[in-house]
Amino acid sequence: MRKYTIYLIIALATTVLAVTACASIGEPDGGRYDEEPPYVVRSTPANGTVNFNRKKVNILFNEFVKLTGANEKVIISPPQLEAANVRAEGKSVKVTLYDSLQPNTTYTIDFGDAIEDNNEGNPMGFYTFSFGTGDVIDTMQVGGTVIQADNMEPVKSILVGLYRMDSSFTDDTFRKAPLLRISRTNGNGQFSIKGVAPGRYRAFALKDADGDFRFSQKSEMIAFDTAVVIPWQKSDLRFDTCWHDSIHYDSIRVVPYIHYFPDNLVLRAFMEGGQDRHLLKHEHPVSDWFRLYFTAPSNELPYIKGLNFDERCLVTEASEHRDTITYWITDTALTHRTDTLEMTVRFLATDTLGNLAYKTDTLTMVSRKTWAQAKEEREKSIAKWNKERAKRERKSKVPLPAERNPFETDFLDVRLKPTGMLDPNRNVFVETTQPILNVDSAKVHLYTVRDSDLTPEPFLFLPTRNNSRSYTMYAEWKPGEKYCIILDSMAIRGVMGTETKHVKNTFSVQDLDQYGALFVKVISPDTGAVVQLLGKDDKVVCQQRVARDGTADFYYMRPDTYYMRCYIDANGNNVWDTGDYAQGRQPEMVYYFPKPLVVRAKWDIEQAWELNGIGALSQKPSELIRQKADQQKKPRDLNKERDREMQRRRNRGEE
Repeated sequence: MRKYTIYLIIALATTVLAVTACASIGEPDGGRYDEEPPYVVRSTPANGTVNFNRKKVNILFNEFVKLTGANEKVIISPPQLEAANVRAEGKSVKVTLYDSLQPNTTYTIDFGDAIEDNNEGNPMGFYTFSFGTGDVIDTMQVGGTVIQADNMEPVKSILVGLYRMDSSFTDDTFRKAPLLRISRTNGNGQFSIKGVAPGRYRAFALKDADGDFRFSQKSEMIAFDTAVVIPWQKSDLRFDTCWHDSIHYDSIRVVPYIHYFPDNLVLRAFMEGGQDRHLLKHEHPVSDWFRLYFTAPSNELPYIKGLNFDERCLVTEASEHRDTITYWITDTALTHRTDTLEMTVRFLATDTLGNLAYKTDTLTMVSRKTWAQAKEEREKSIAKWNKERAKRERKSKVPLPAERNPFETDFLDVRLKPTGMLDPNRNVFVETTQPILNVDSAKVHLYTVRDSDLTPEPFLFLPTRNNSRSYTMYAEWKPGEKYCIILDSMAIRGVMGTETKHVKNTFSVQDLDQYGALFVKVISPDTGAVVQLLGKDDKVVCQQRVARDGTADFYYMRPDTYYMRCYIDANGNNVWDTGDYAQGRQPEMVYYFPKPLVVRAKWDIEQAWELNGIGALSQKPSELIRQKADQQKKPRDLNKERDREMQRRRNRGEE
């Protein structure tokens, strides 16, 4: 009996202690958070094992873990044509390989920062596991950065790999064989290829579309470098700062480490021209036009044969590169009669051998909105607009100025650009809502306006290049002058038979004292440089070919902040040209001036620019870079927030 009494006392004491612990004023929320990152307890095989020929790896951690972004971050090298199975299970990360293991090869499983503890999400940090199927583990590394060739943006998540320069390597290896060792770029475009053996290599980048780790499609972004890469290493030192807080540091440690080279490769990525051409899609949204979309340009327009209509009623409107073709149906009886068009389309398409050949497709197009439906909607809109105008007129108690109902289709809509103010070095564009069939130039007039007098001015009125809906008015625009453009009724006729009504537009040319000027002196060993001024969105505002003396002069610059980019127009065609792997041609070189230029009114800026003055990765101003660095994973520091909350509770007297 005494023994049972002692047991009862012990049980009651234990219960009291547990209740007291749960009620502790210092731990009302269950205690402090775990902020320690997970670490490896053991693995099968051990990291760095040699002569290992099994396909399963099991890595055990001290706590439950998870993988975040594993599909993007985990890289296995040599690349696996059949994707490996990488998963987290409890306290383990398990990797199963399905490809055959290569003899005498180092395998690396680079997890990046994908491993976190399961509860608080504390990151383990960057972790790489390796094993060898031969007697040695290769430890060399090759690093660098991939940027877009046309705008020097960092390229994220592109594969970067190596081929060994041995007797089996040819110029076709990149097309026929998977990369030997690979890595993937981060948000900064940076990469580090690990587990590299001593030797001679060539470096390539590949936006792999089909998972075969080789350049097999023109739609894949690539980069290649003809320089031979020879990995090497040396012992080096780095200085790690131990911080006391965000302002003060405790000490600086000198840490020895192995520095791997080269670590500064720069690969310029591009997509080849001459993409495979196919009919992508077609649409027929309204009764009076339909459109064909192609995946690539062509010098030839498609040939259309109507099966239930006469194709001679079609008027063709092509985009600048002839990859989008709009067909206007000028036969109104046809559009009123049917909403279904049947036709054959003969066009150039890429065949199975990669060559352009003629192909014929039979298409049936049904208009999403019939002519009757469009007519009903238009009549409702006209009635609504007239009703609202009448209401406004009653409210104003005086007649409103005459204005045309915008929903009426009896006239061809036209607008002039720009409106308000015109730069002296620009011209006026007259744009319509459909392709222009003809223009009666005798009904187009230009006047200078002084007081109430209109003085005729000479001008040219010509079709705008690559735009069938626009005409350009050229004249000697005088700063400070006011102008008036008048289009008489029926001055312009559209392909659908509608004509413009009487149009009058006045505008002024800006005074010269509202502008600044920029004079650039380009220092470059290359010829054919073209300087582009960019806005804050990295888009071209204007451009100028560099003169023989290296100058590029920009007048009439509106006050603003500008940036400069330059490309070397090697073939003199006035456009930036991409590269071609088969021809061994790199894309034309691009440079950025590293600082913004602030143009002020009545100020002239002279700026010298040595194109090769700084490295490629330091050129593009940070404010123009759209691809931002990956956010670095850090412990969530939950205990600080917990301590602050505890203190707030104490201050409120809640405990």
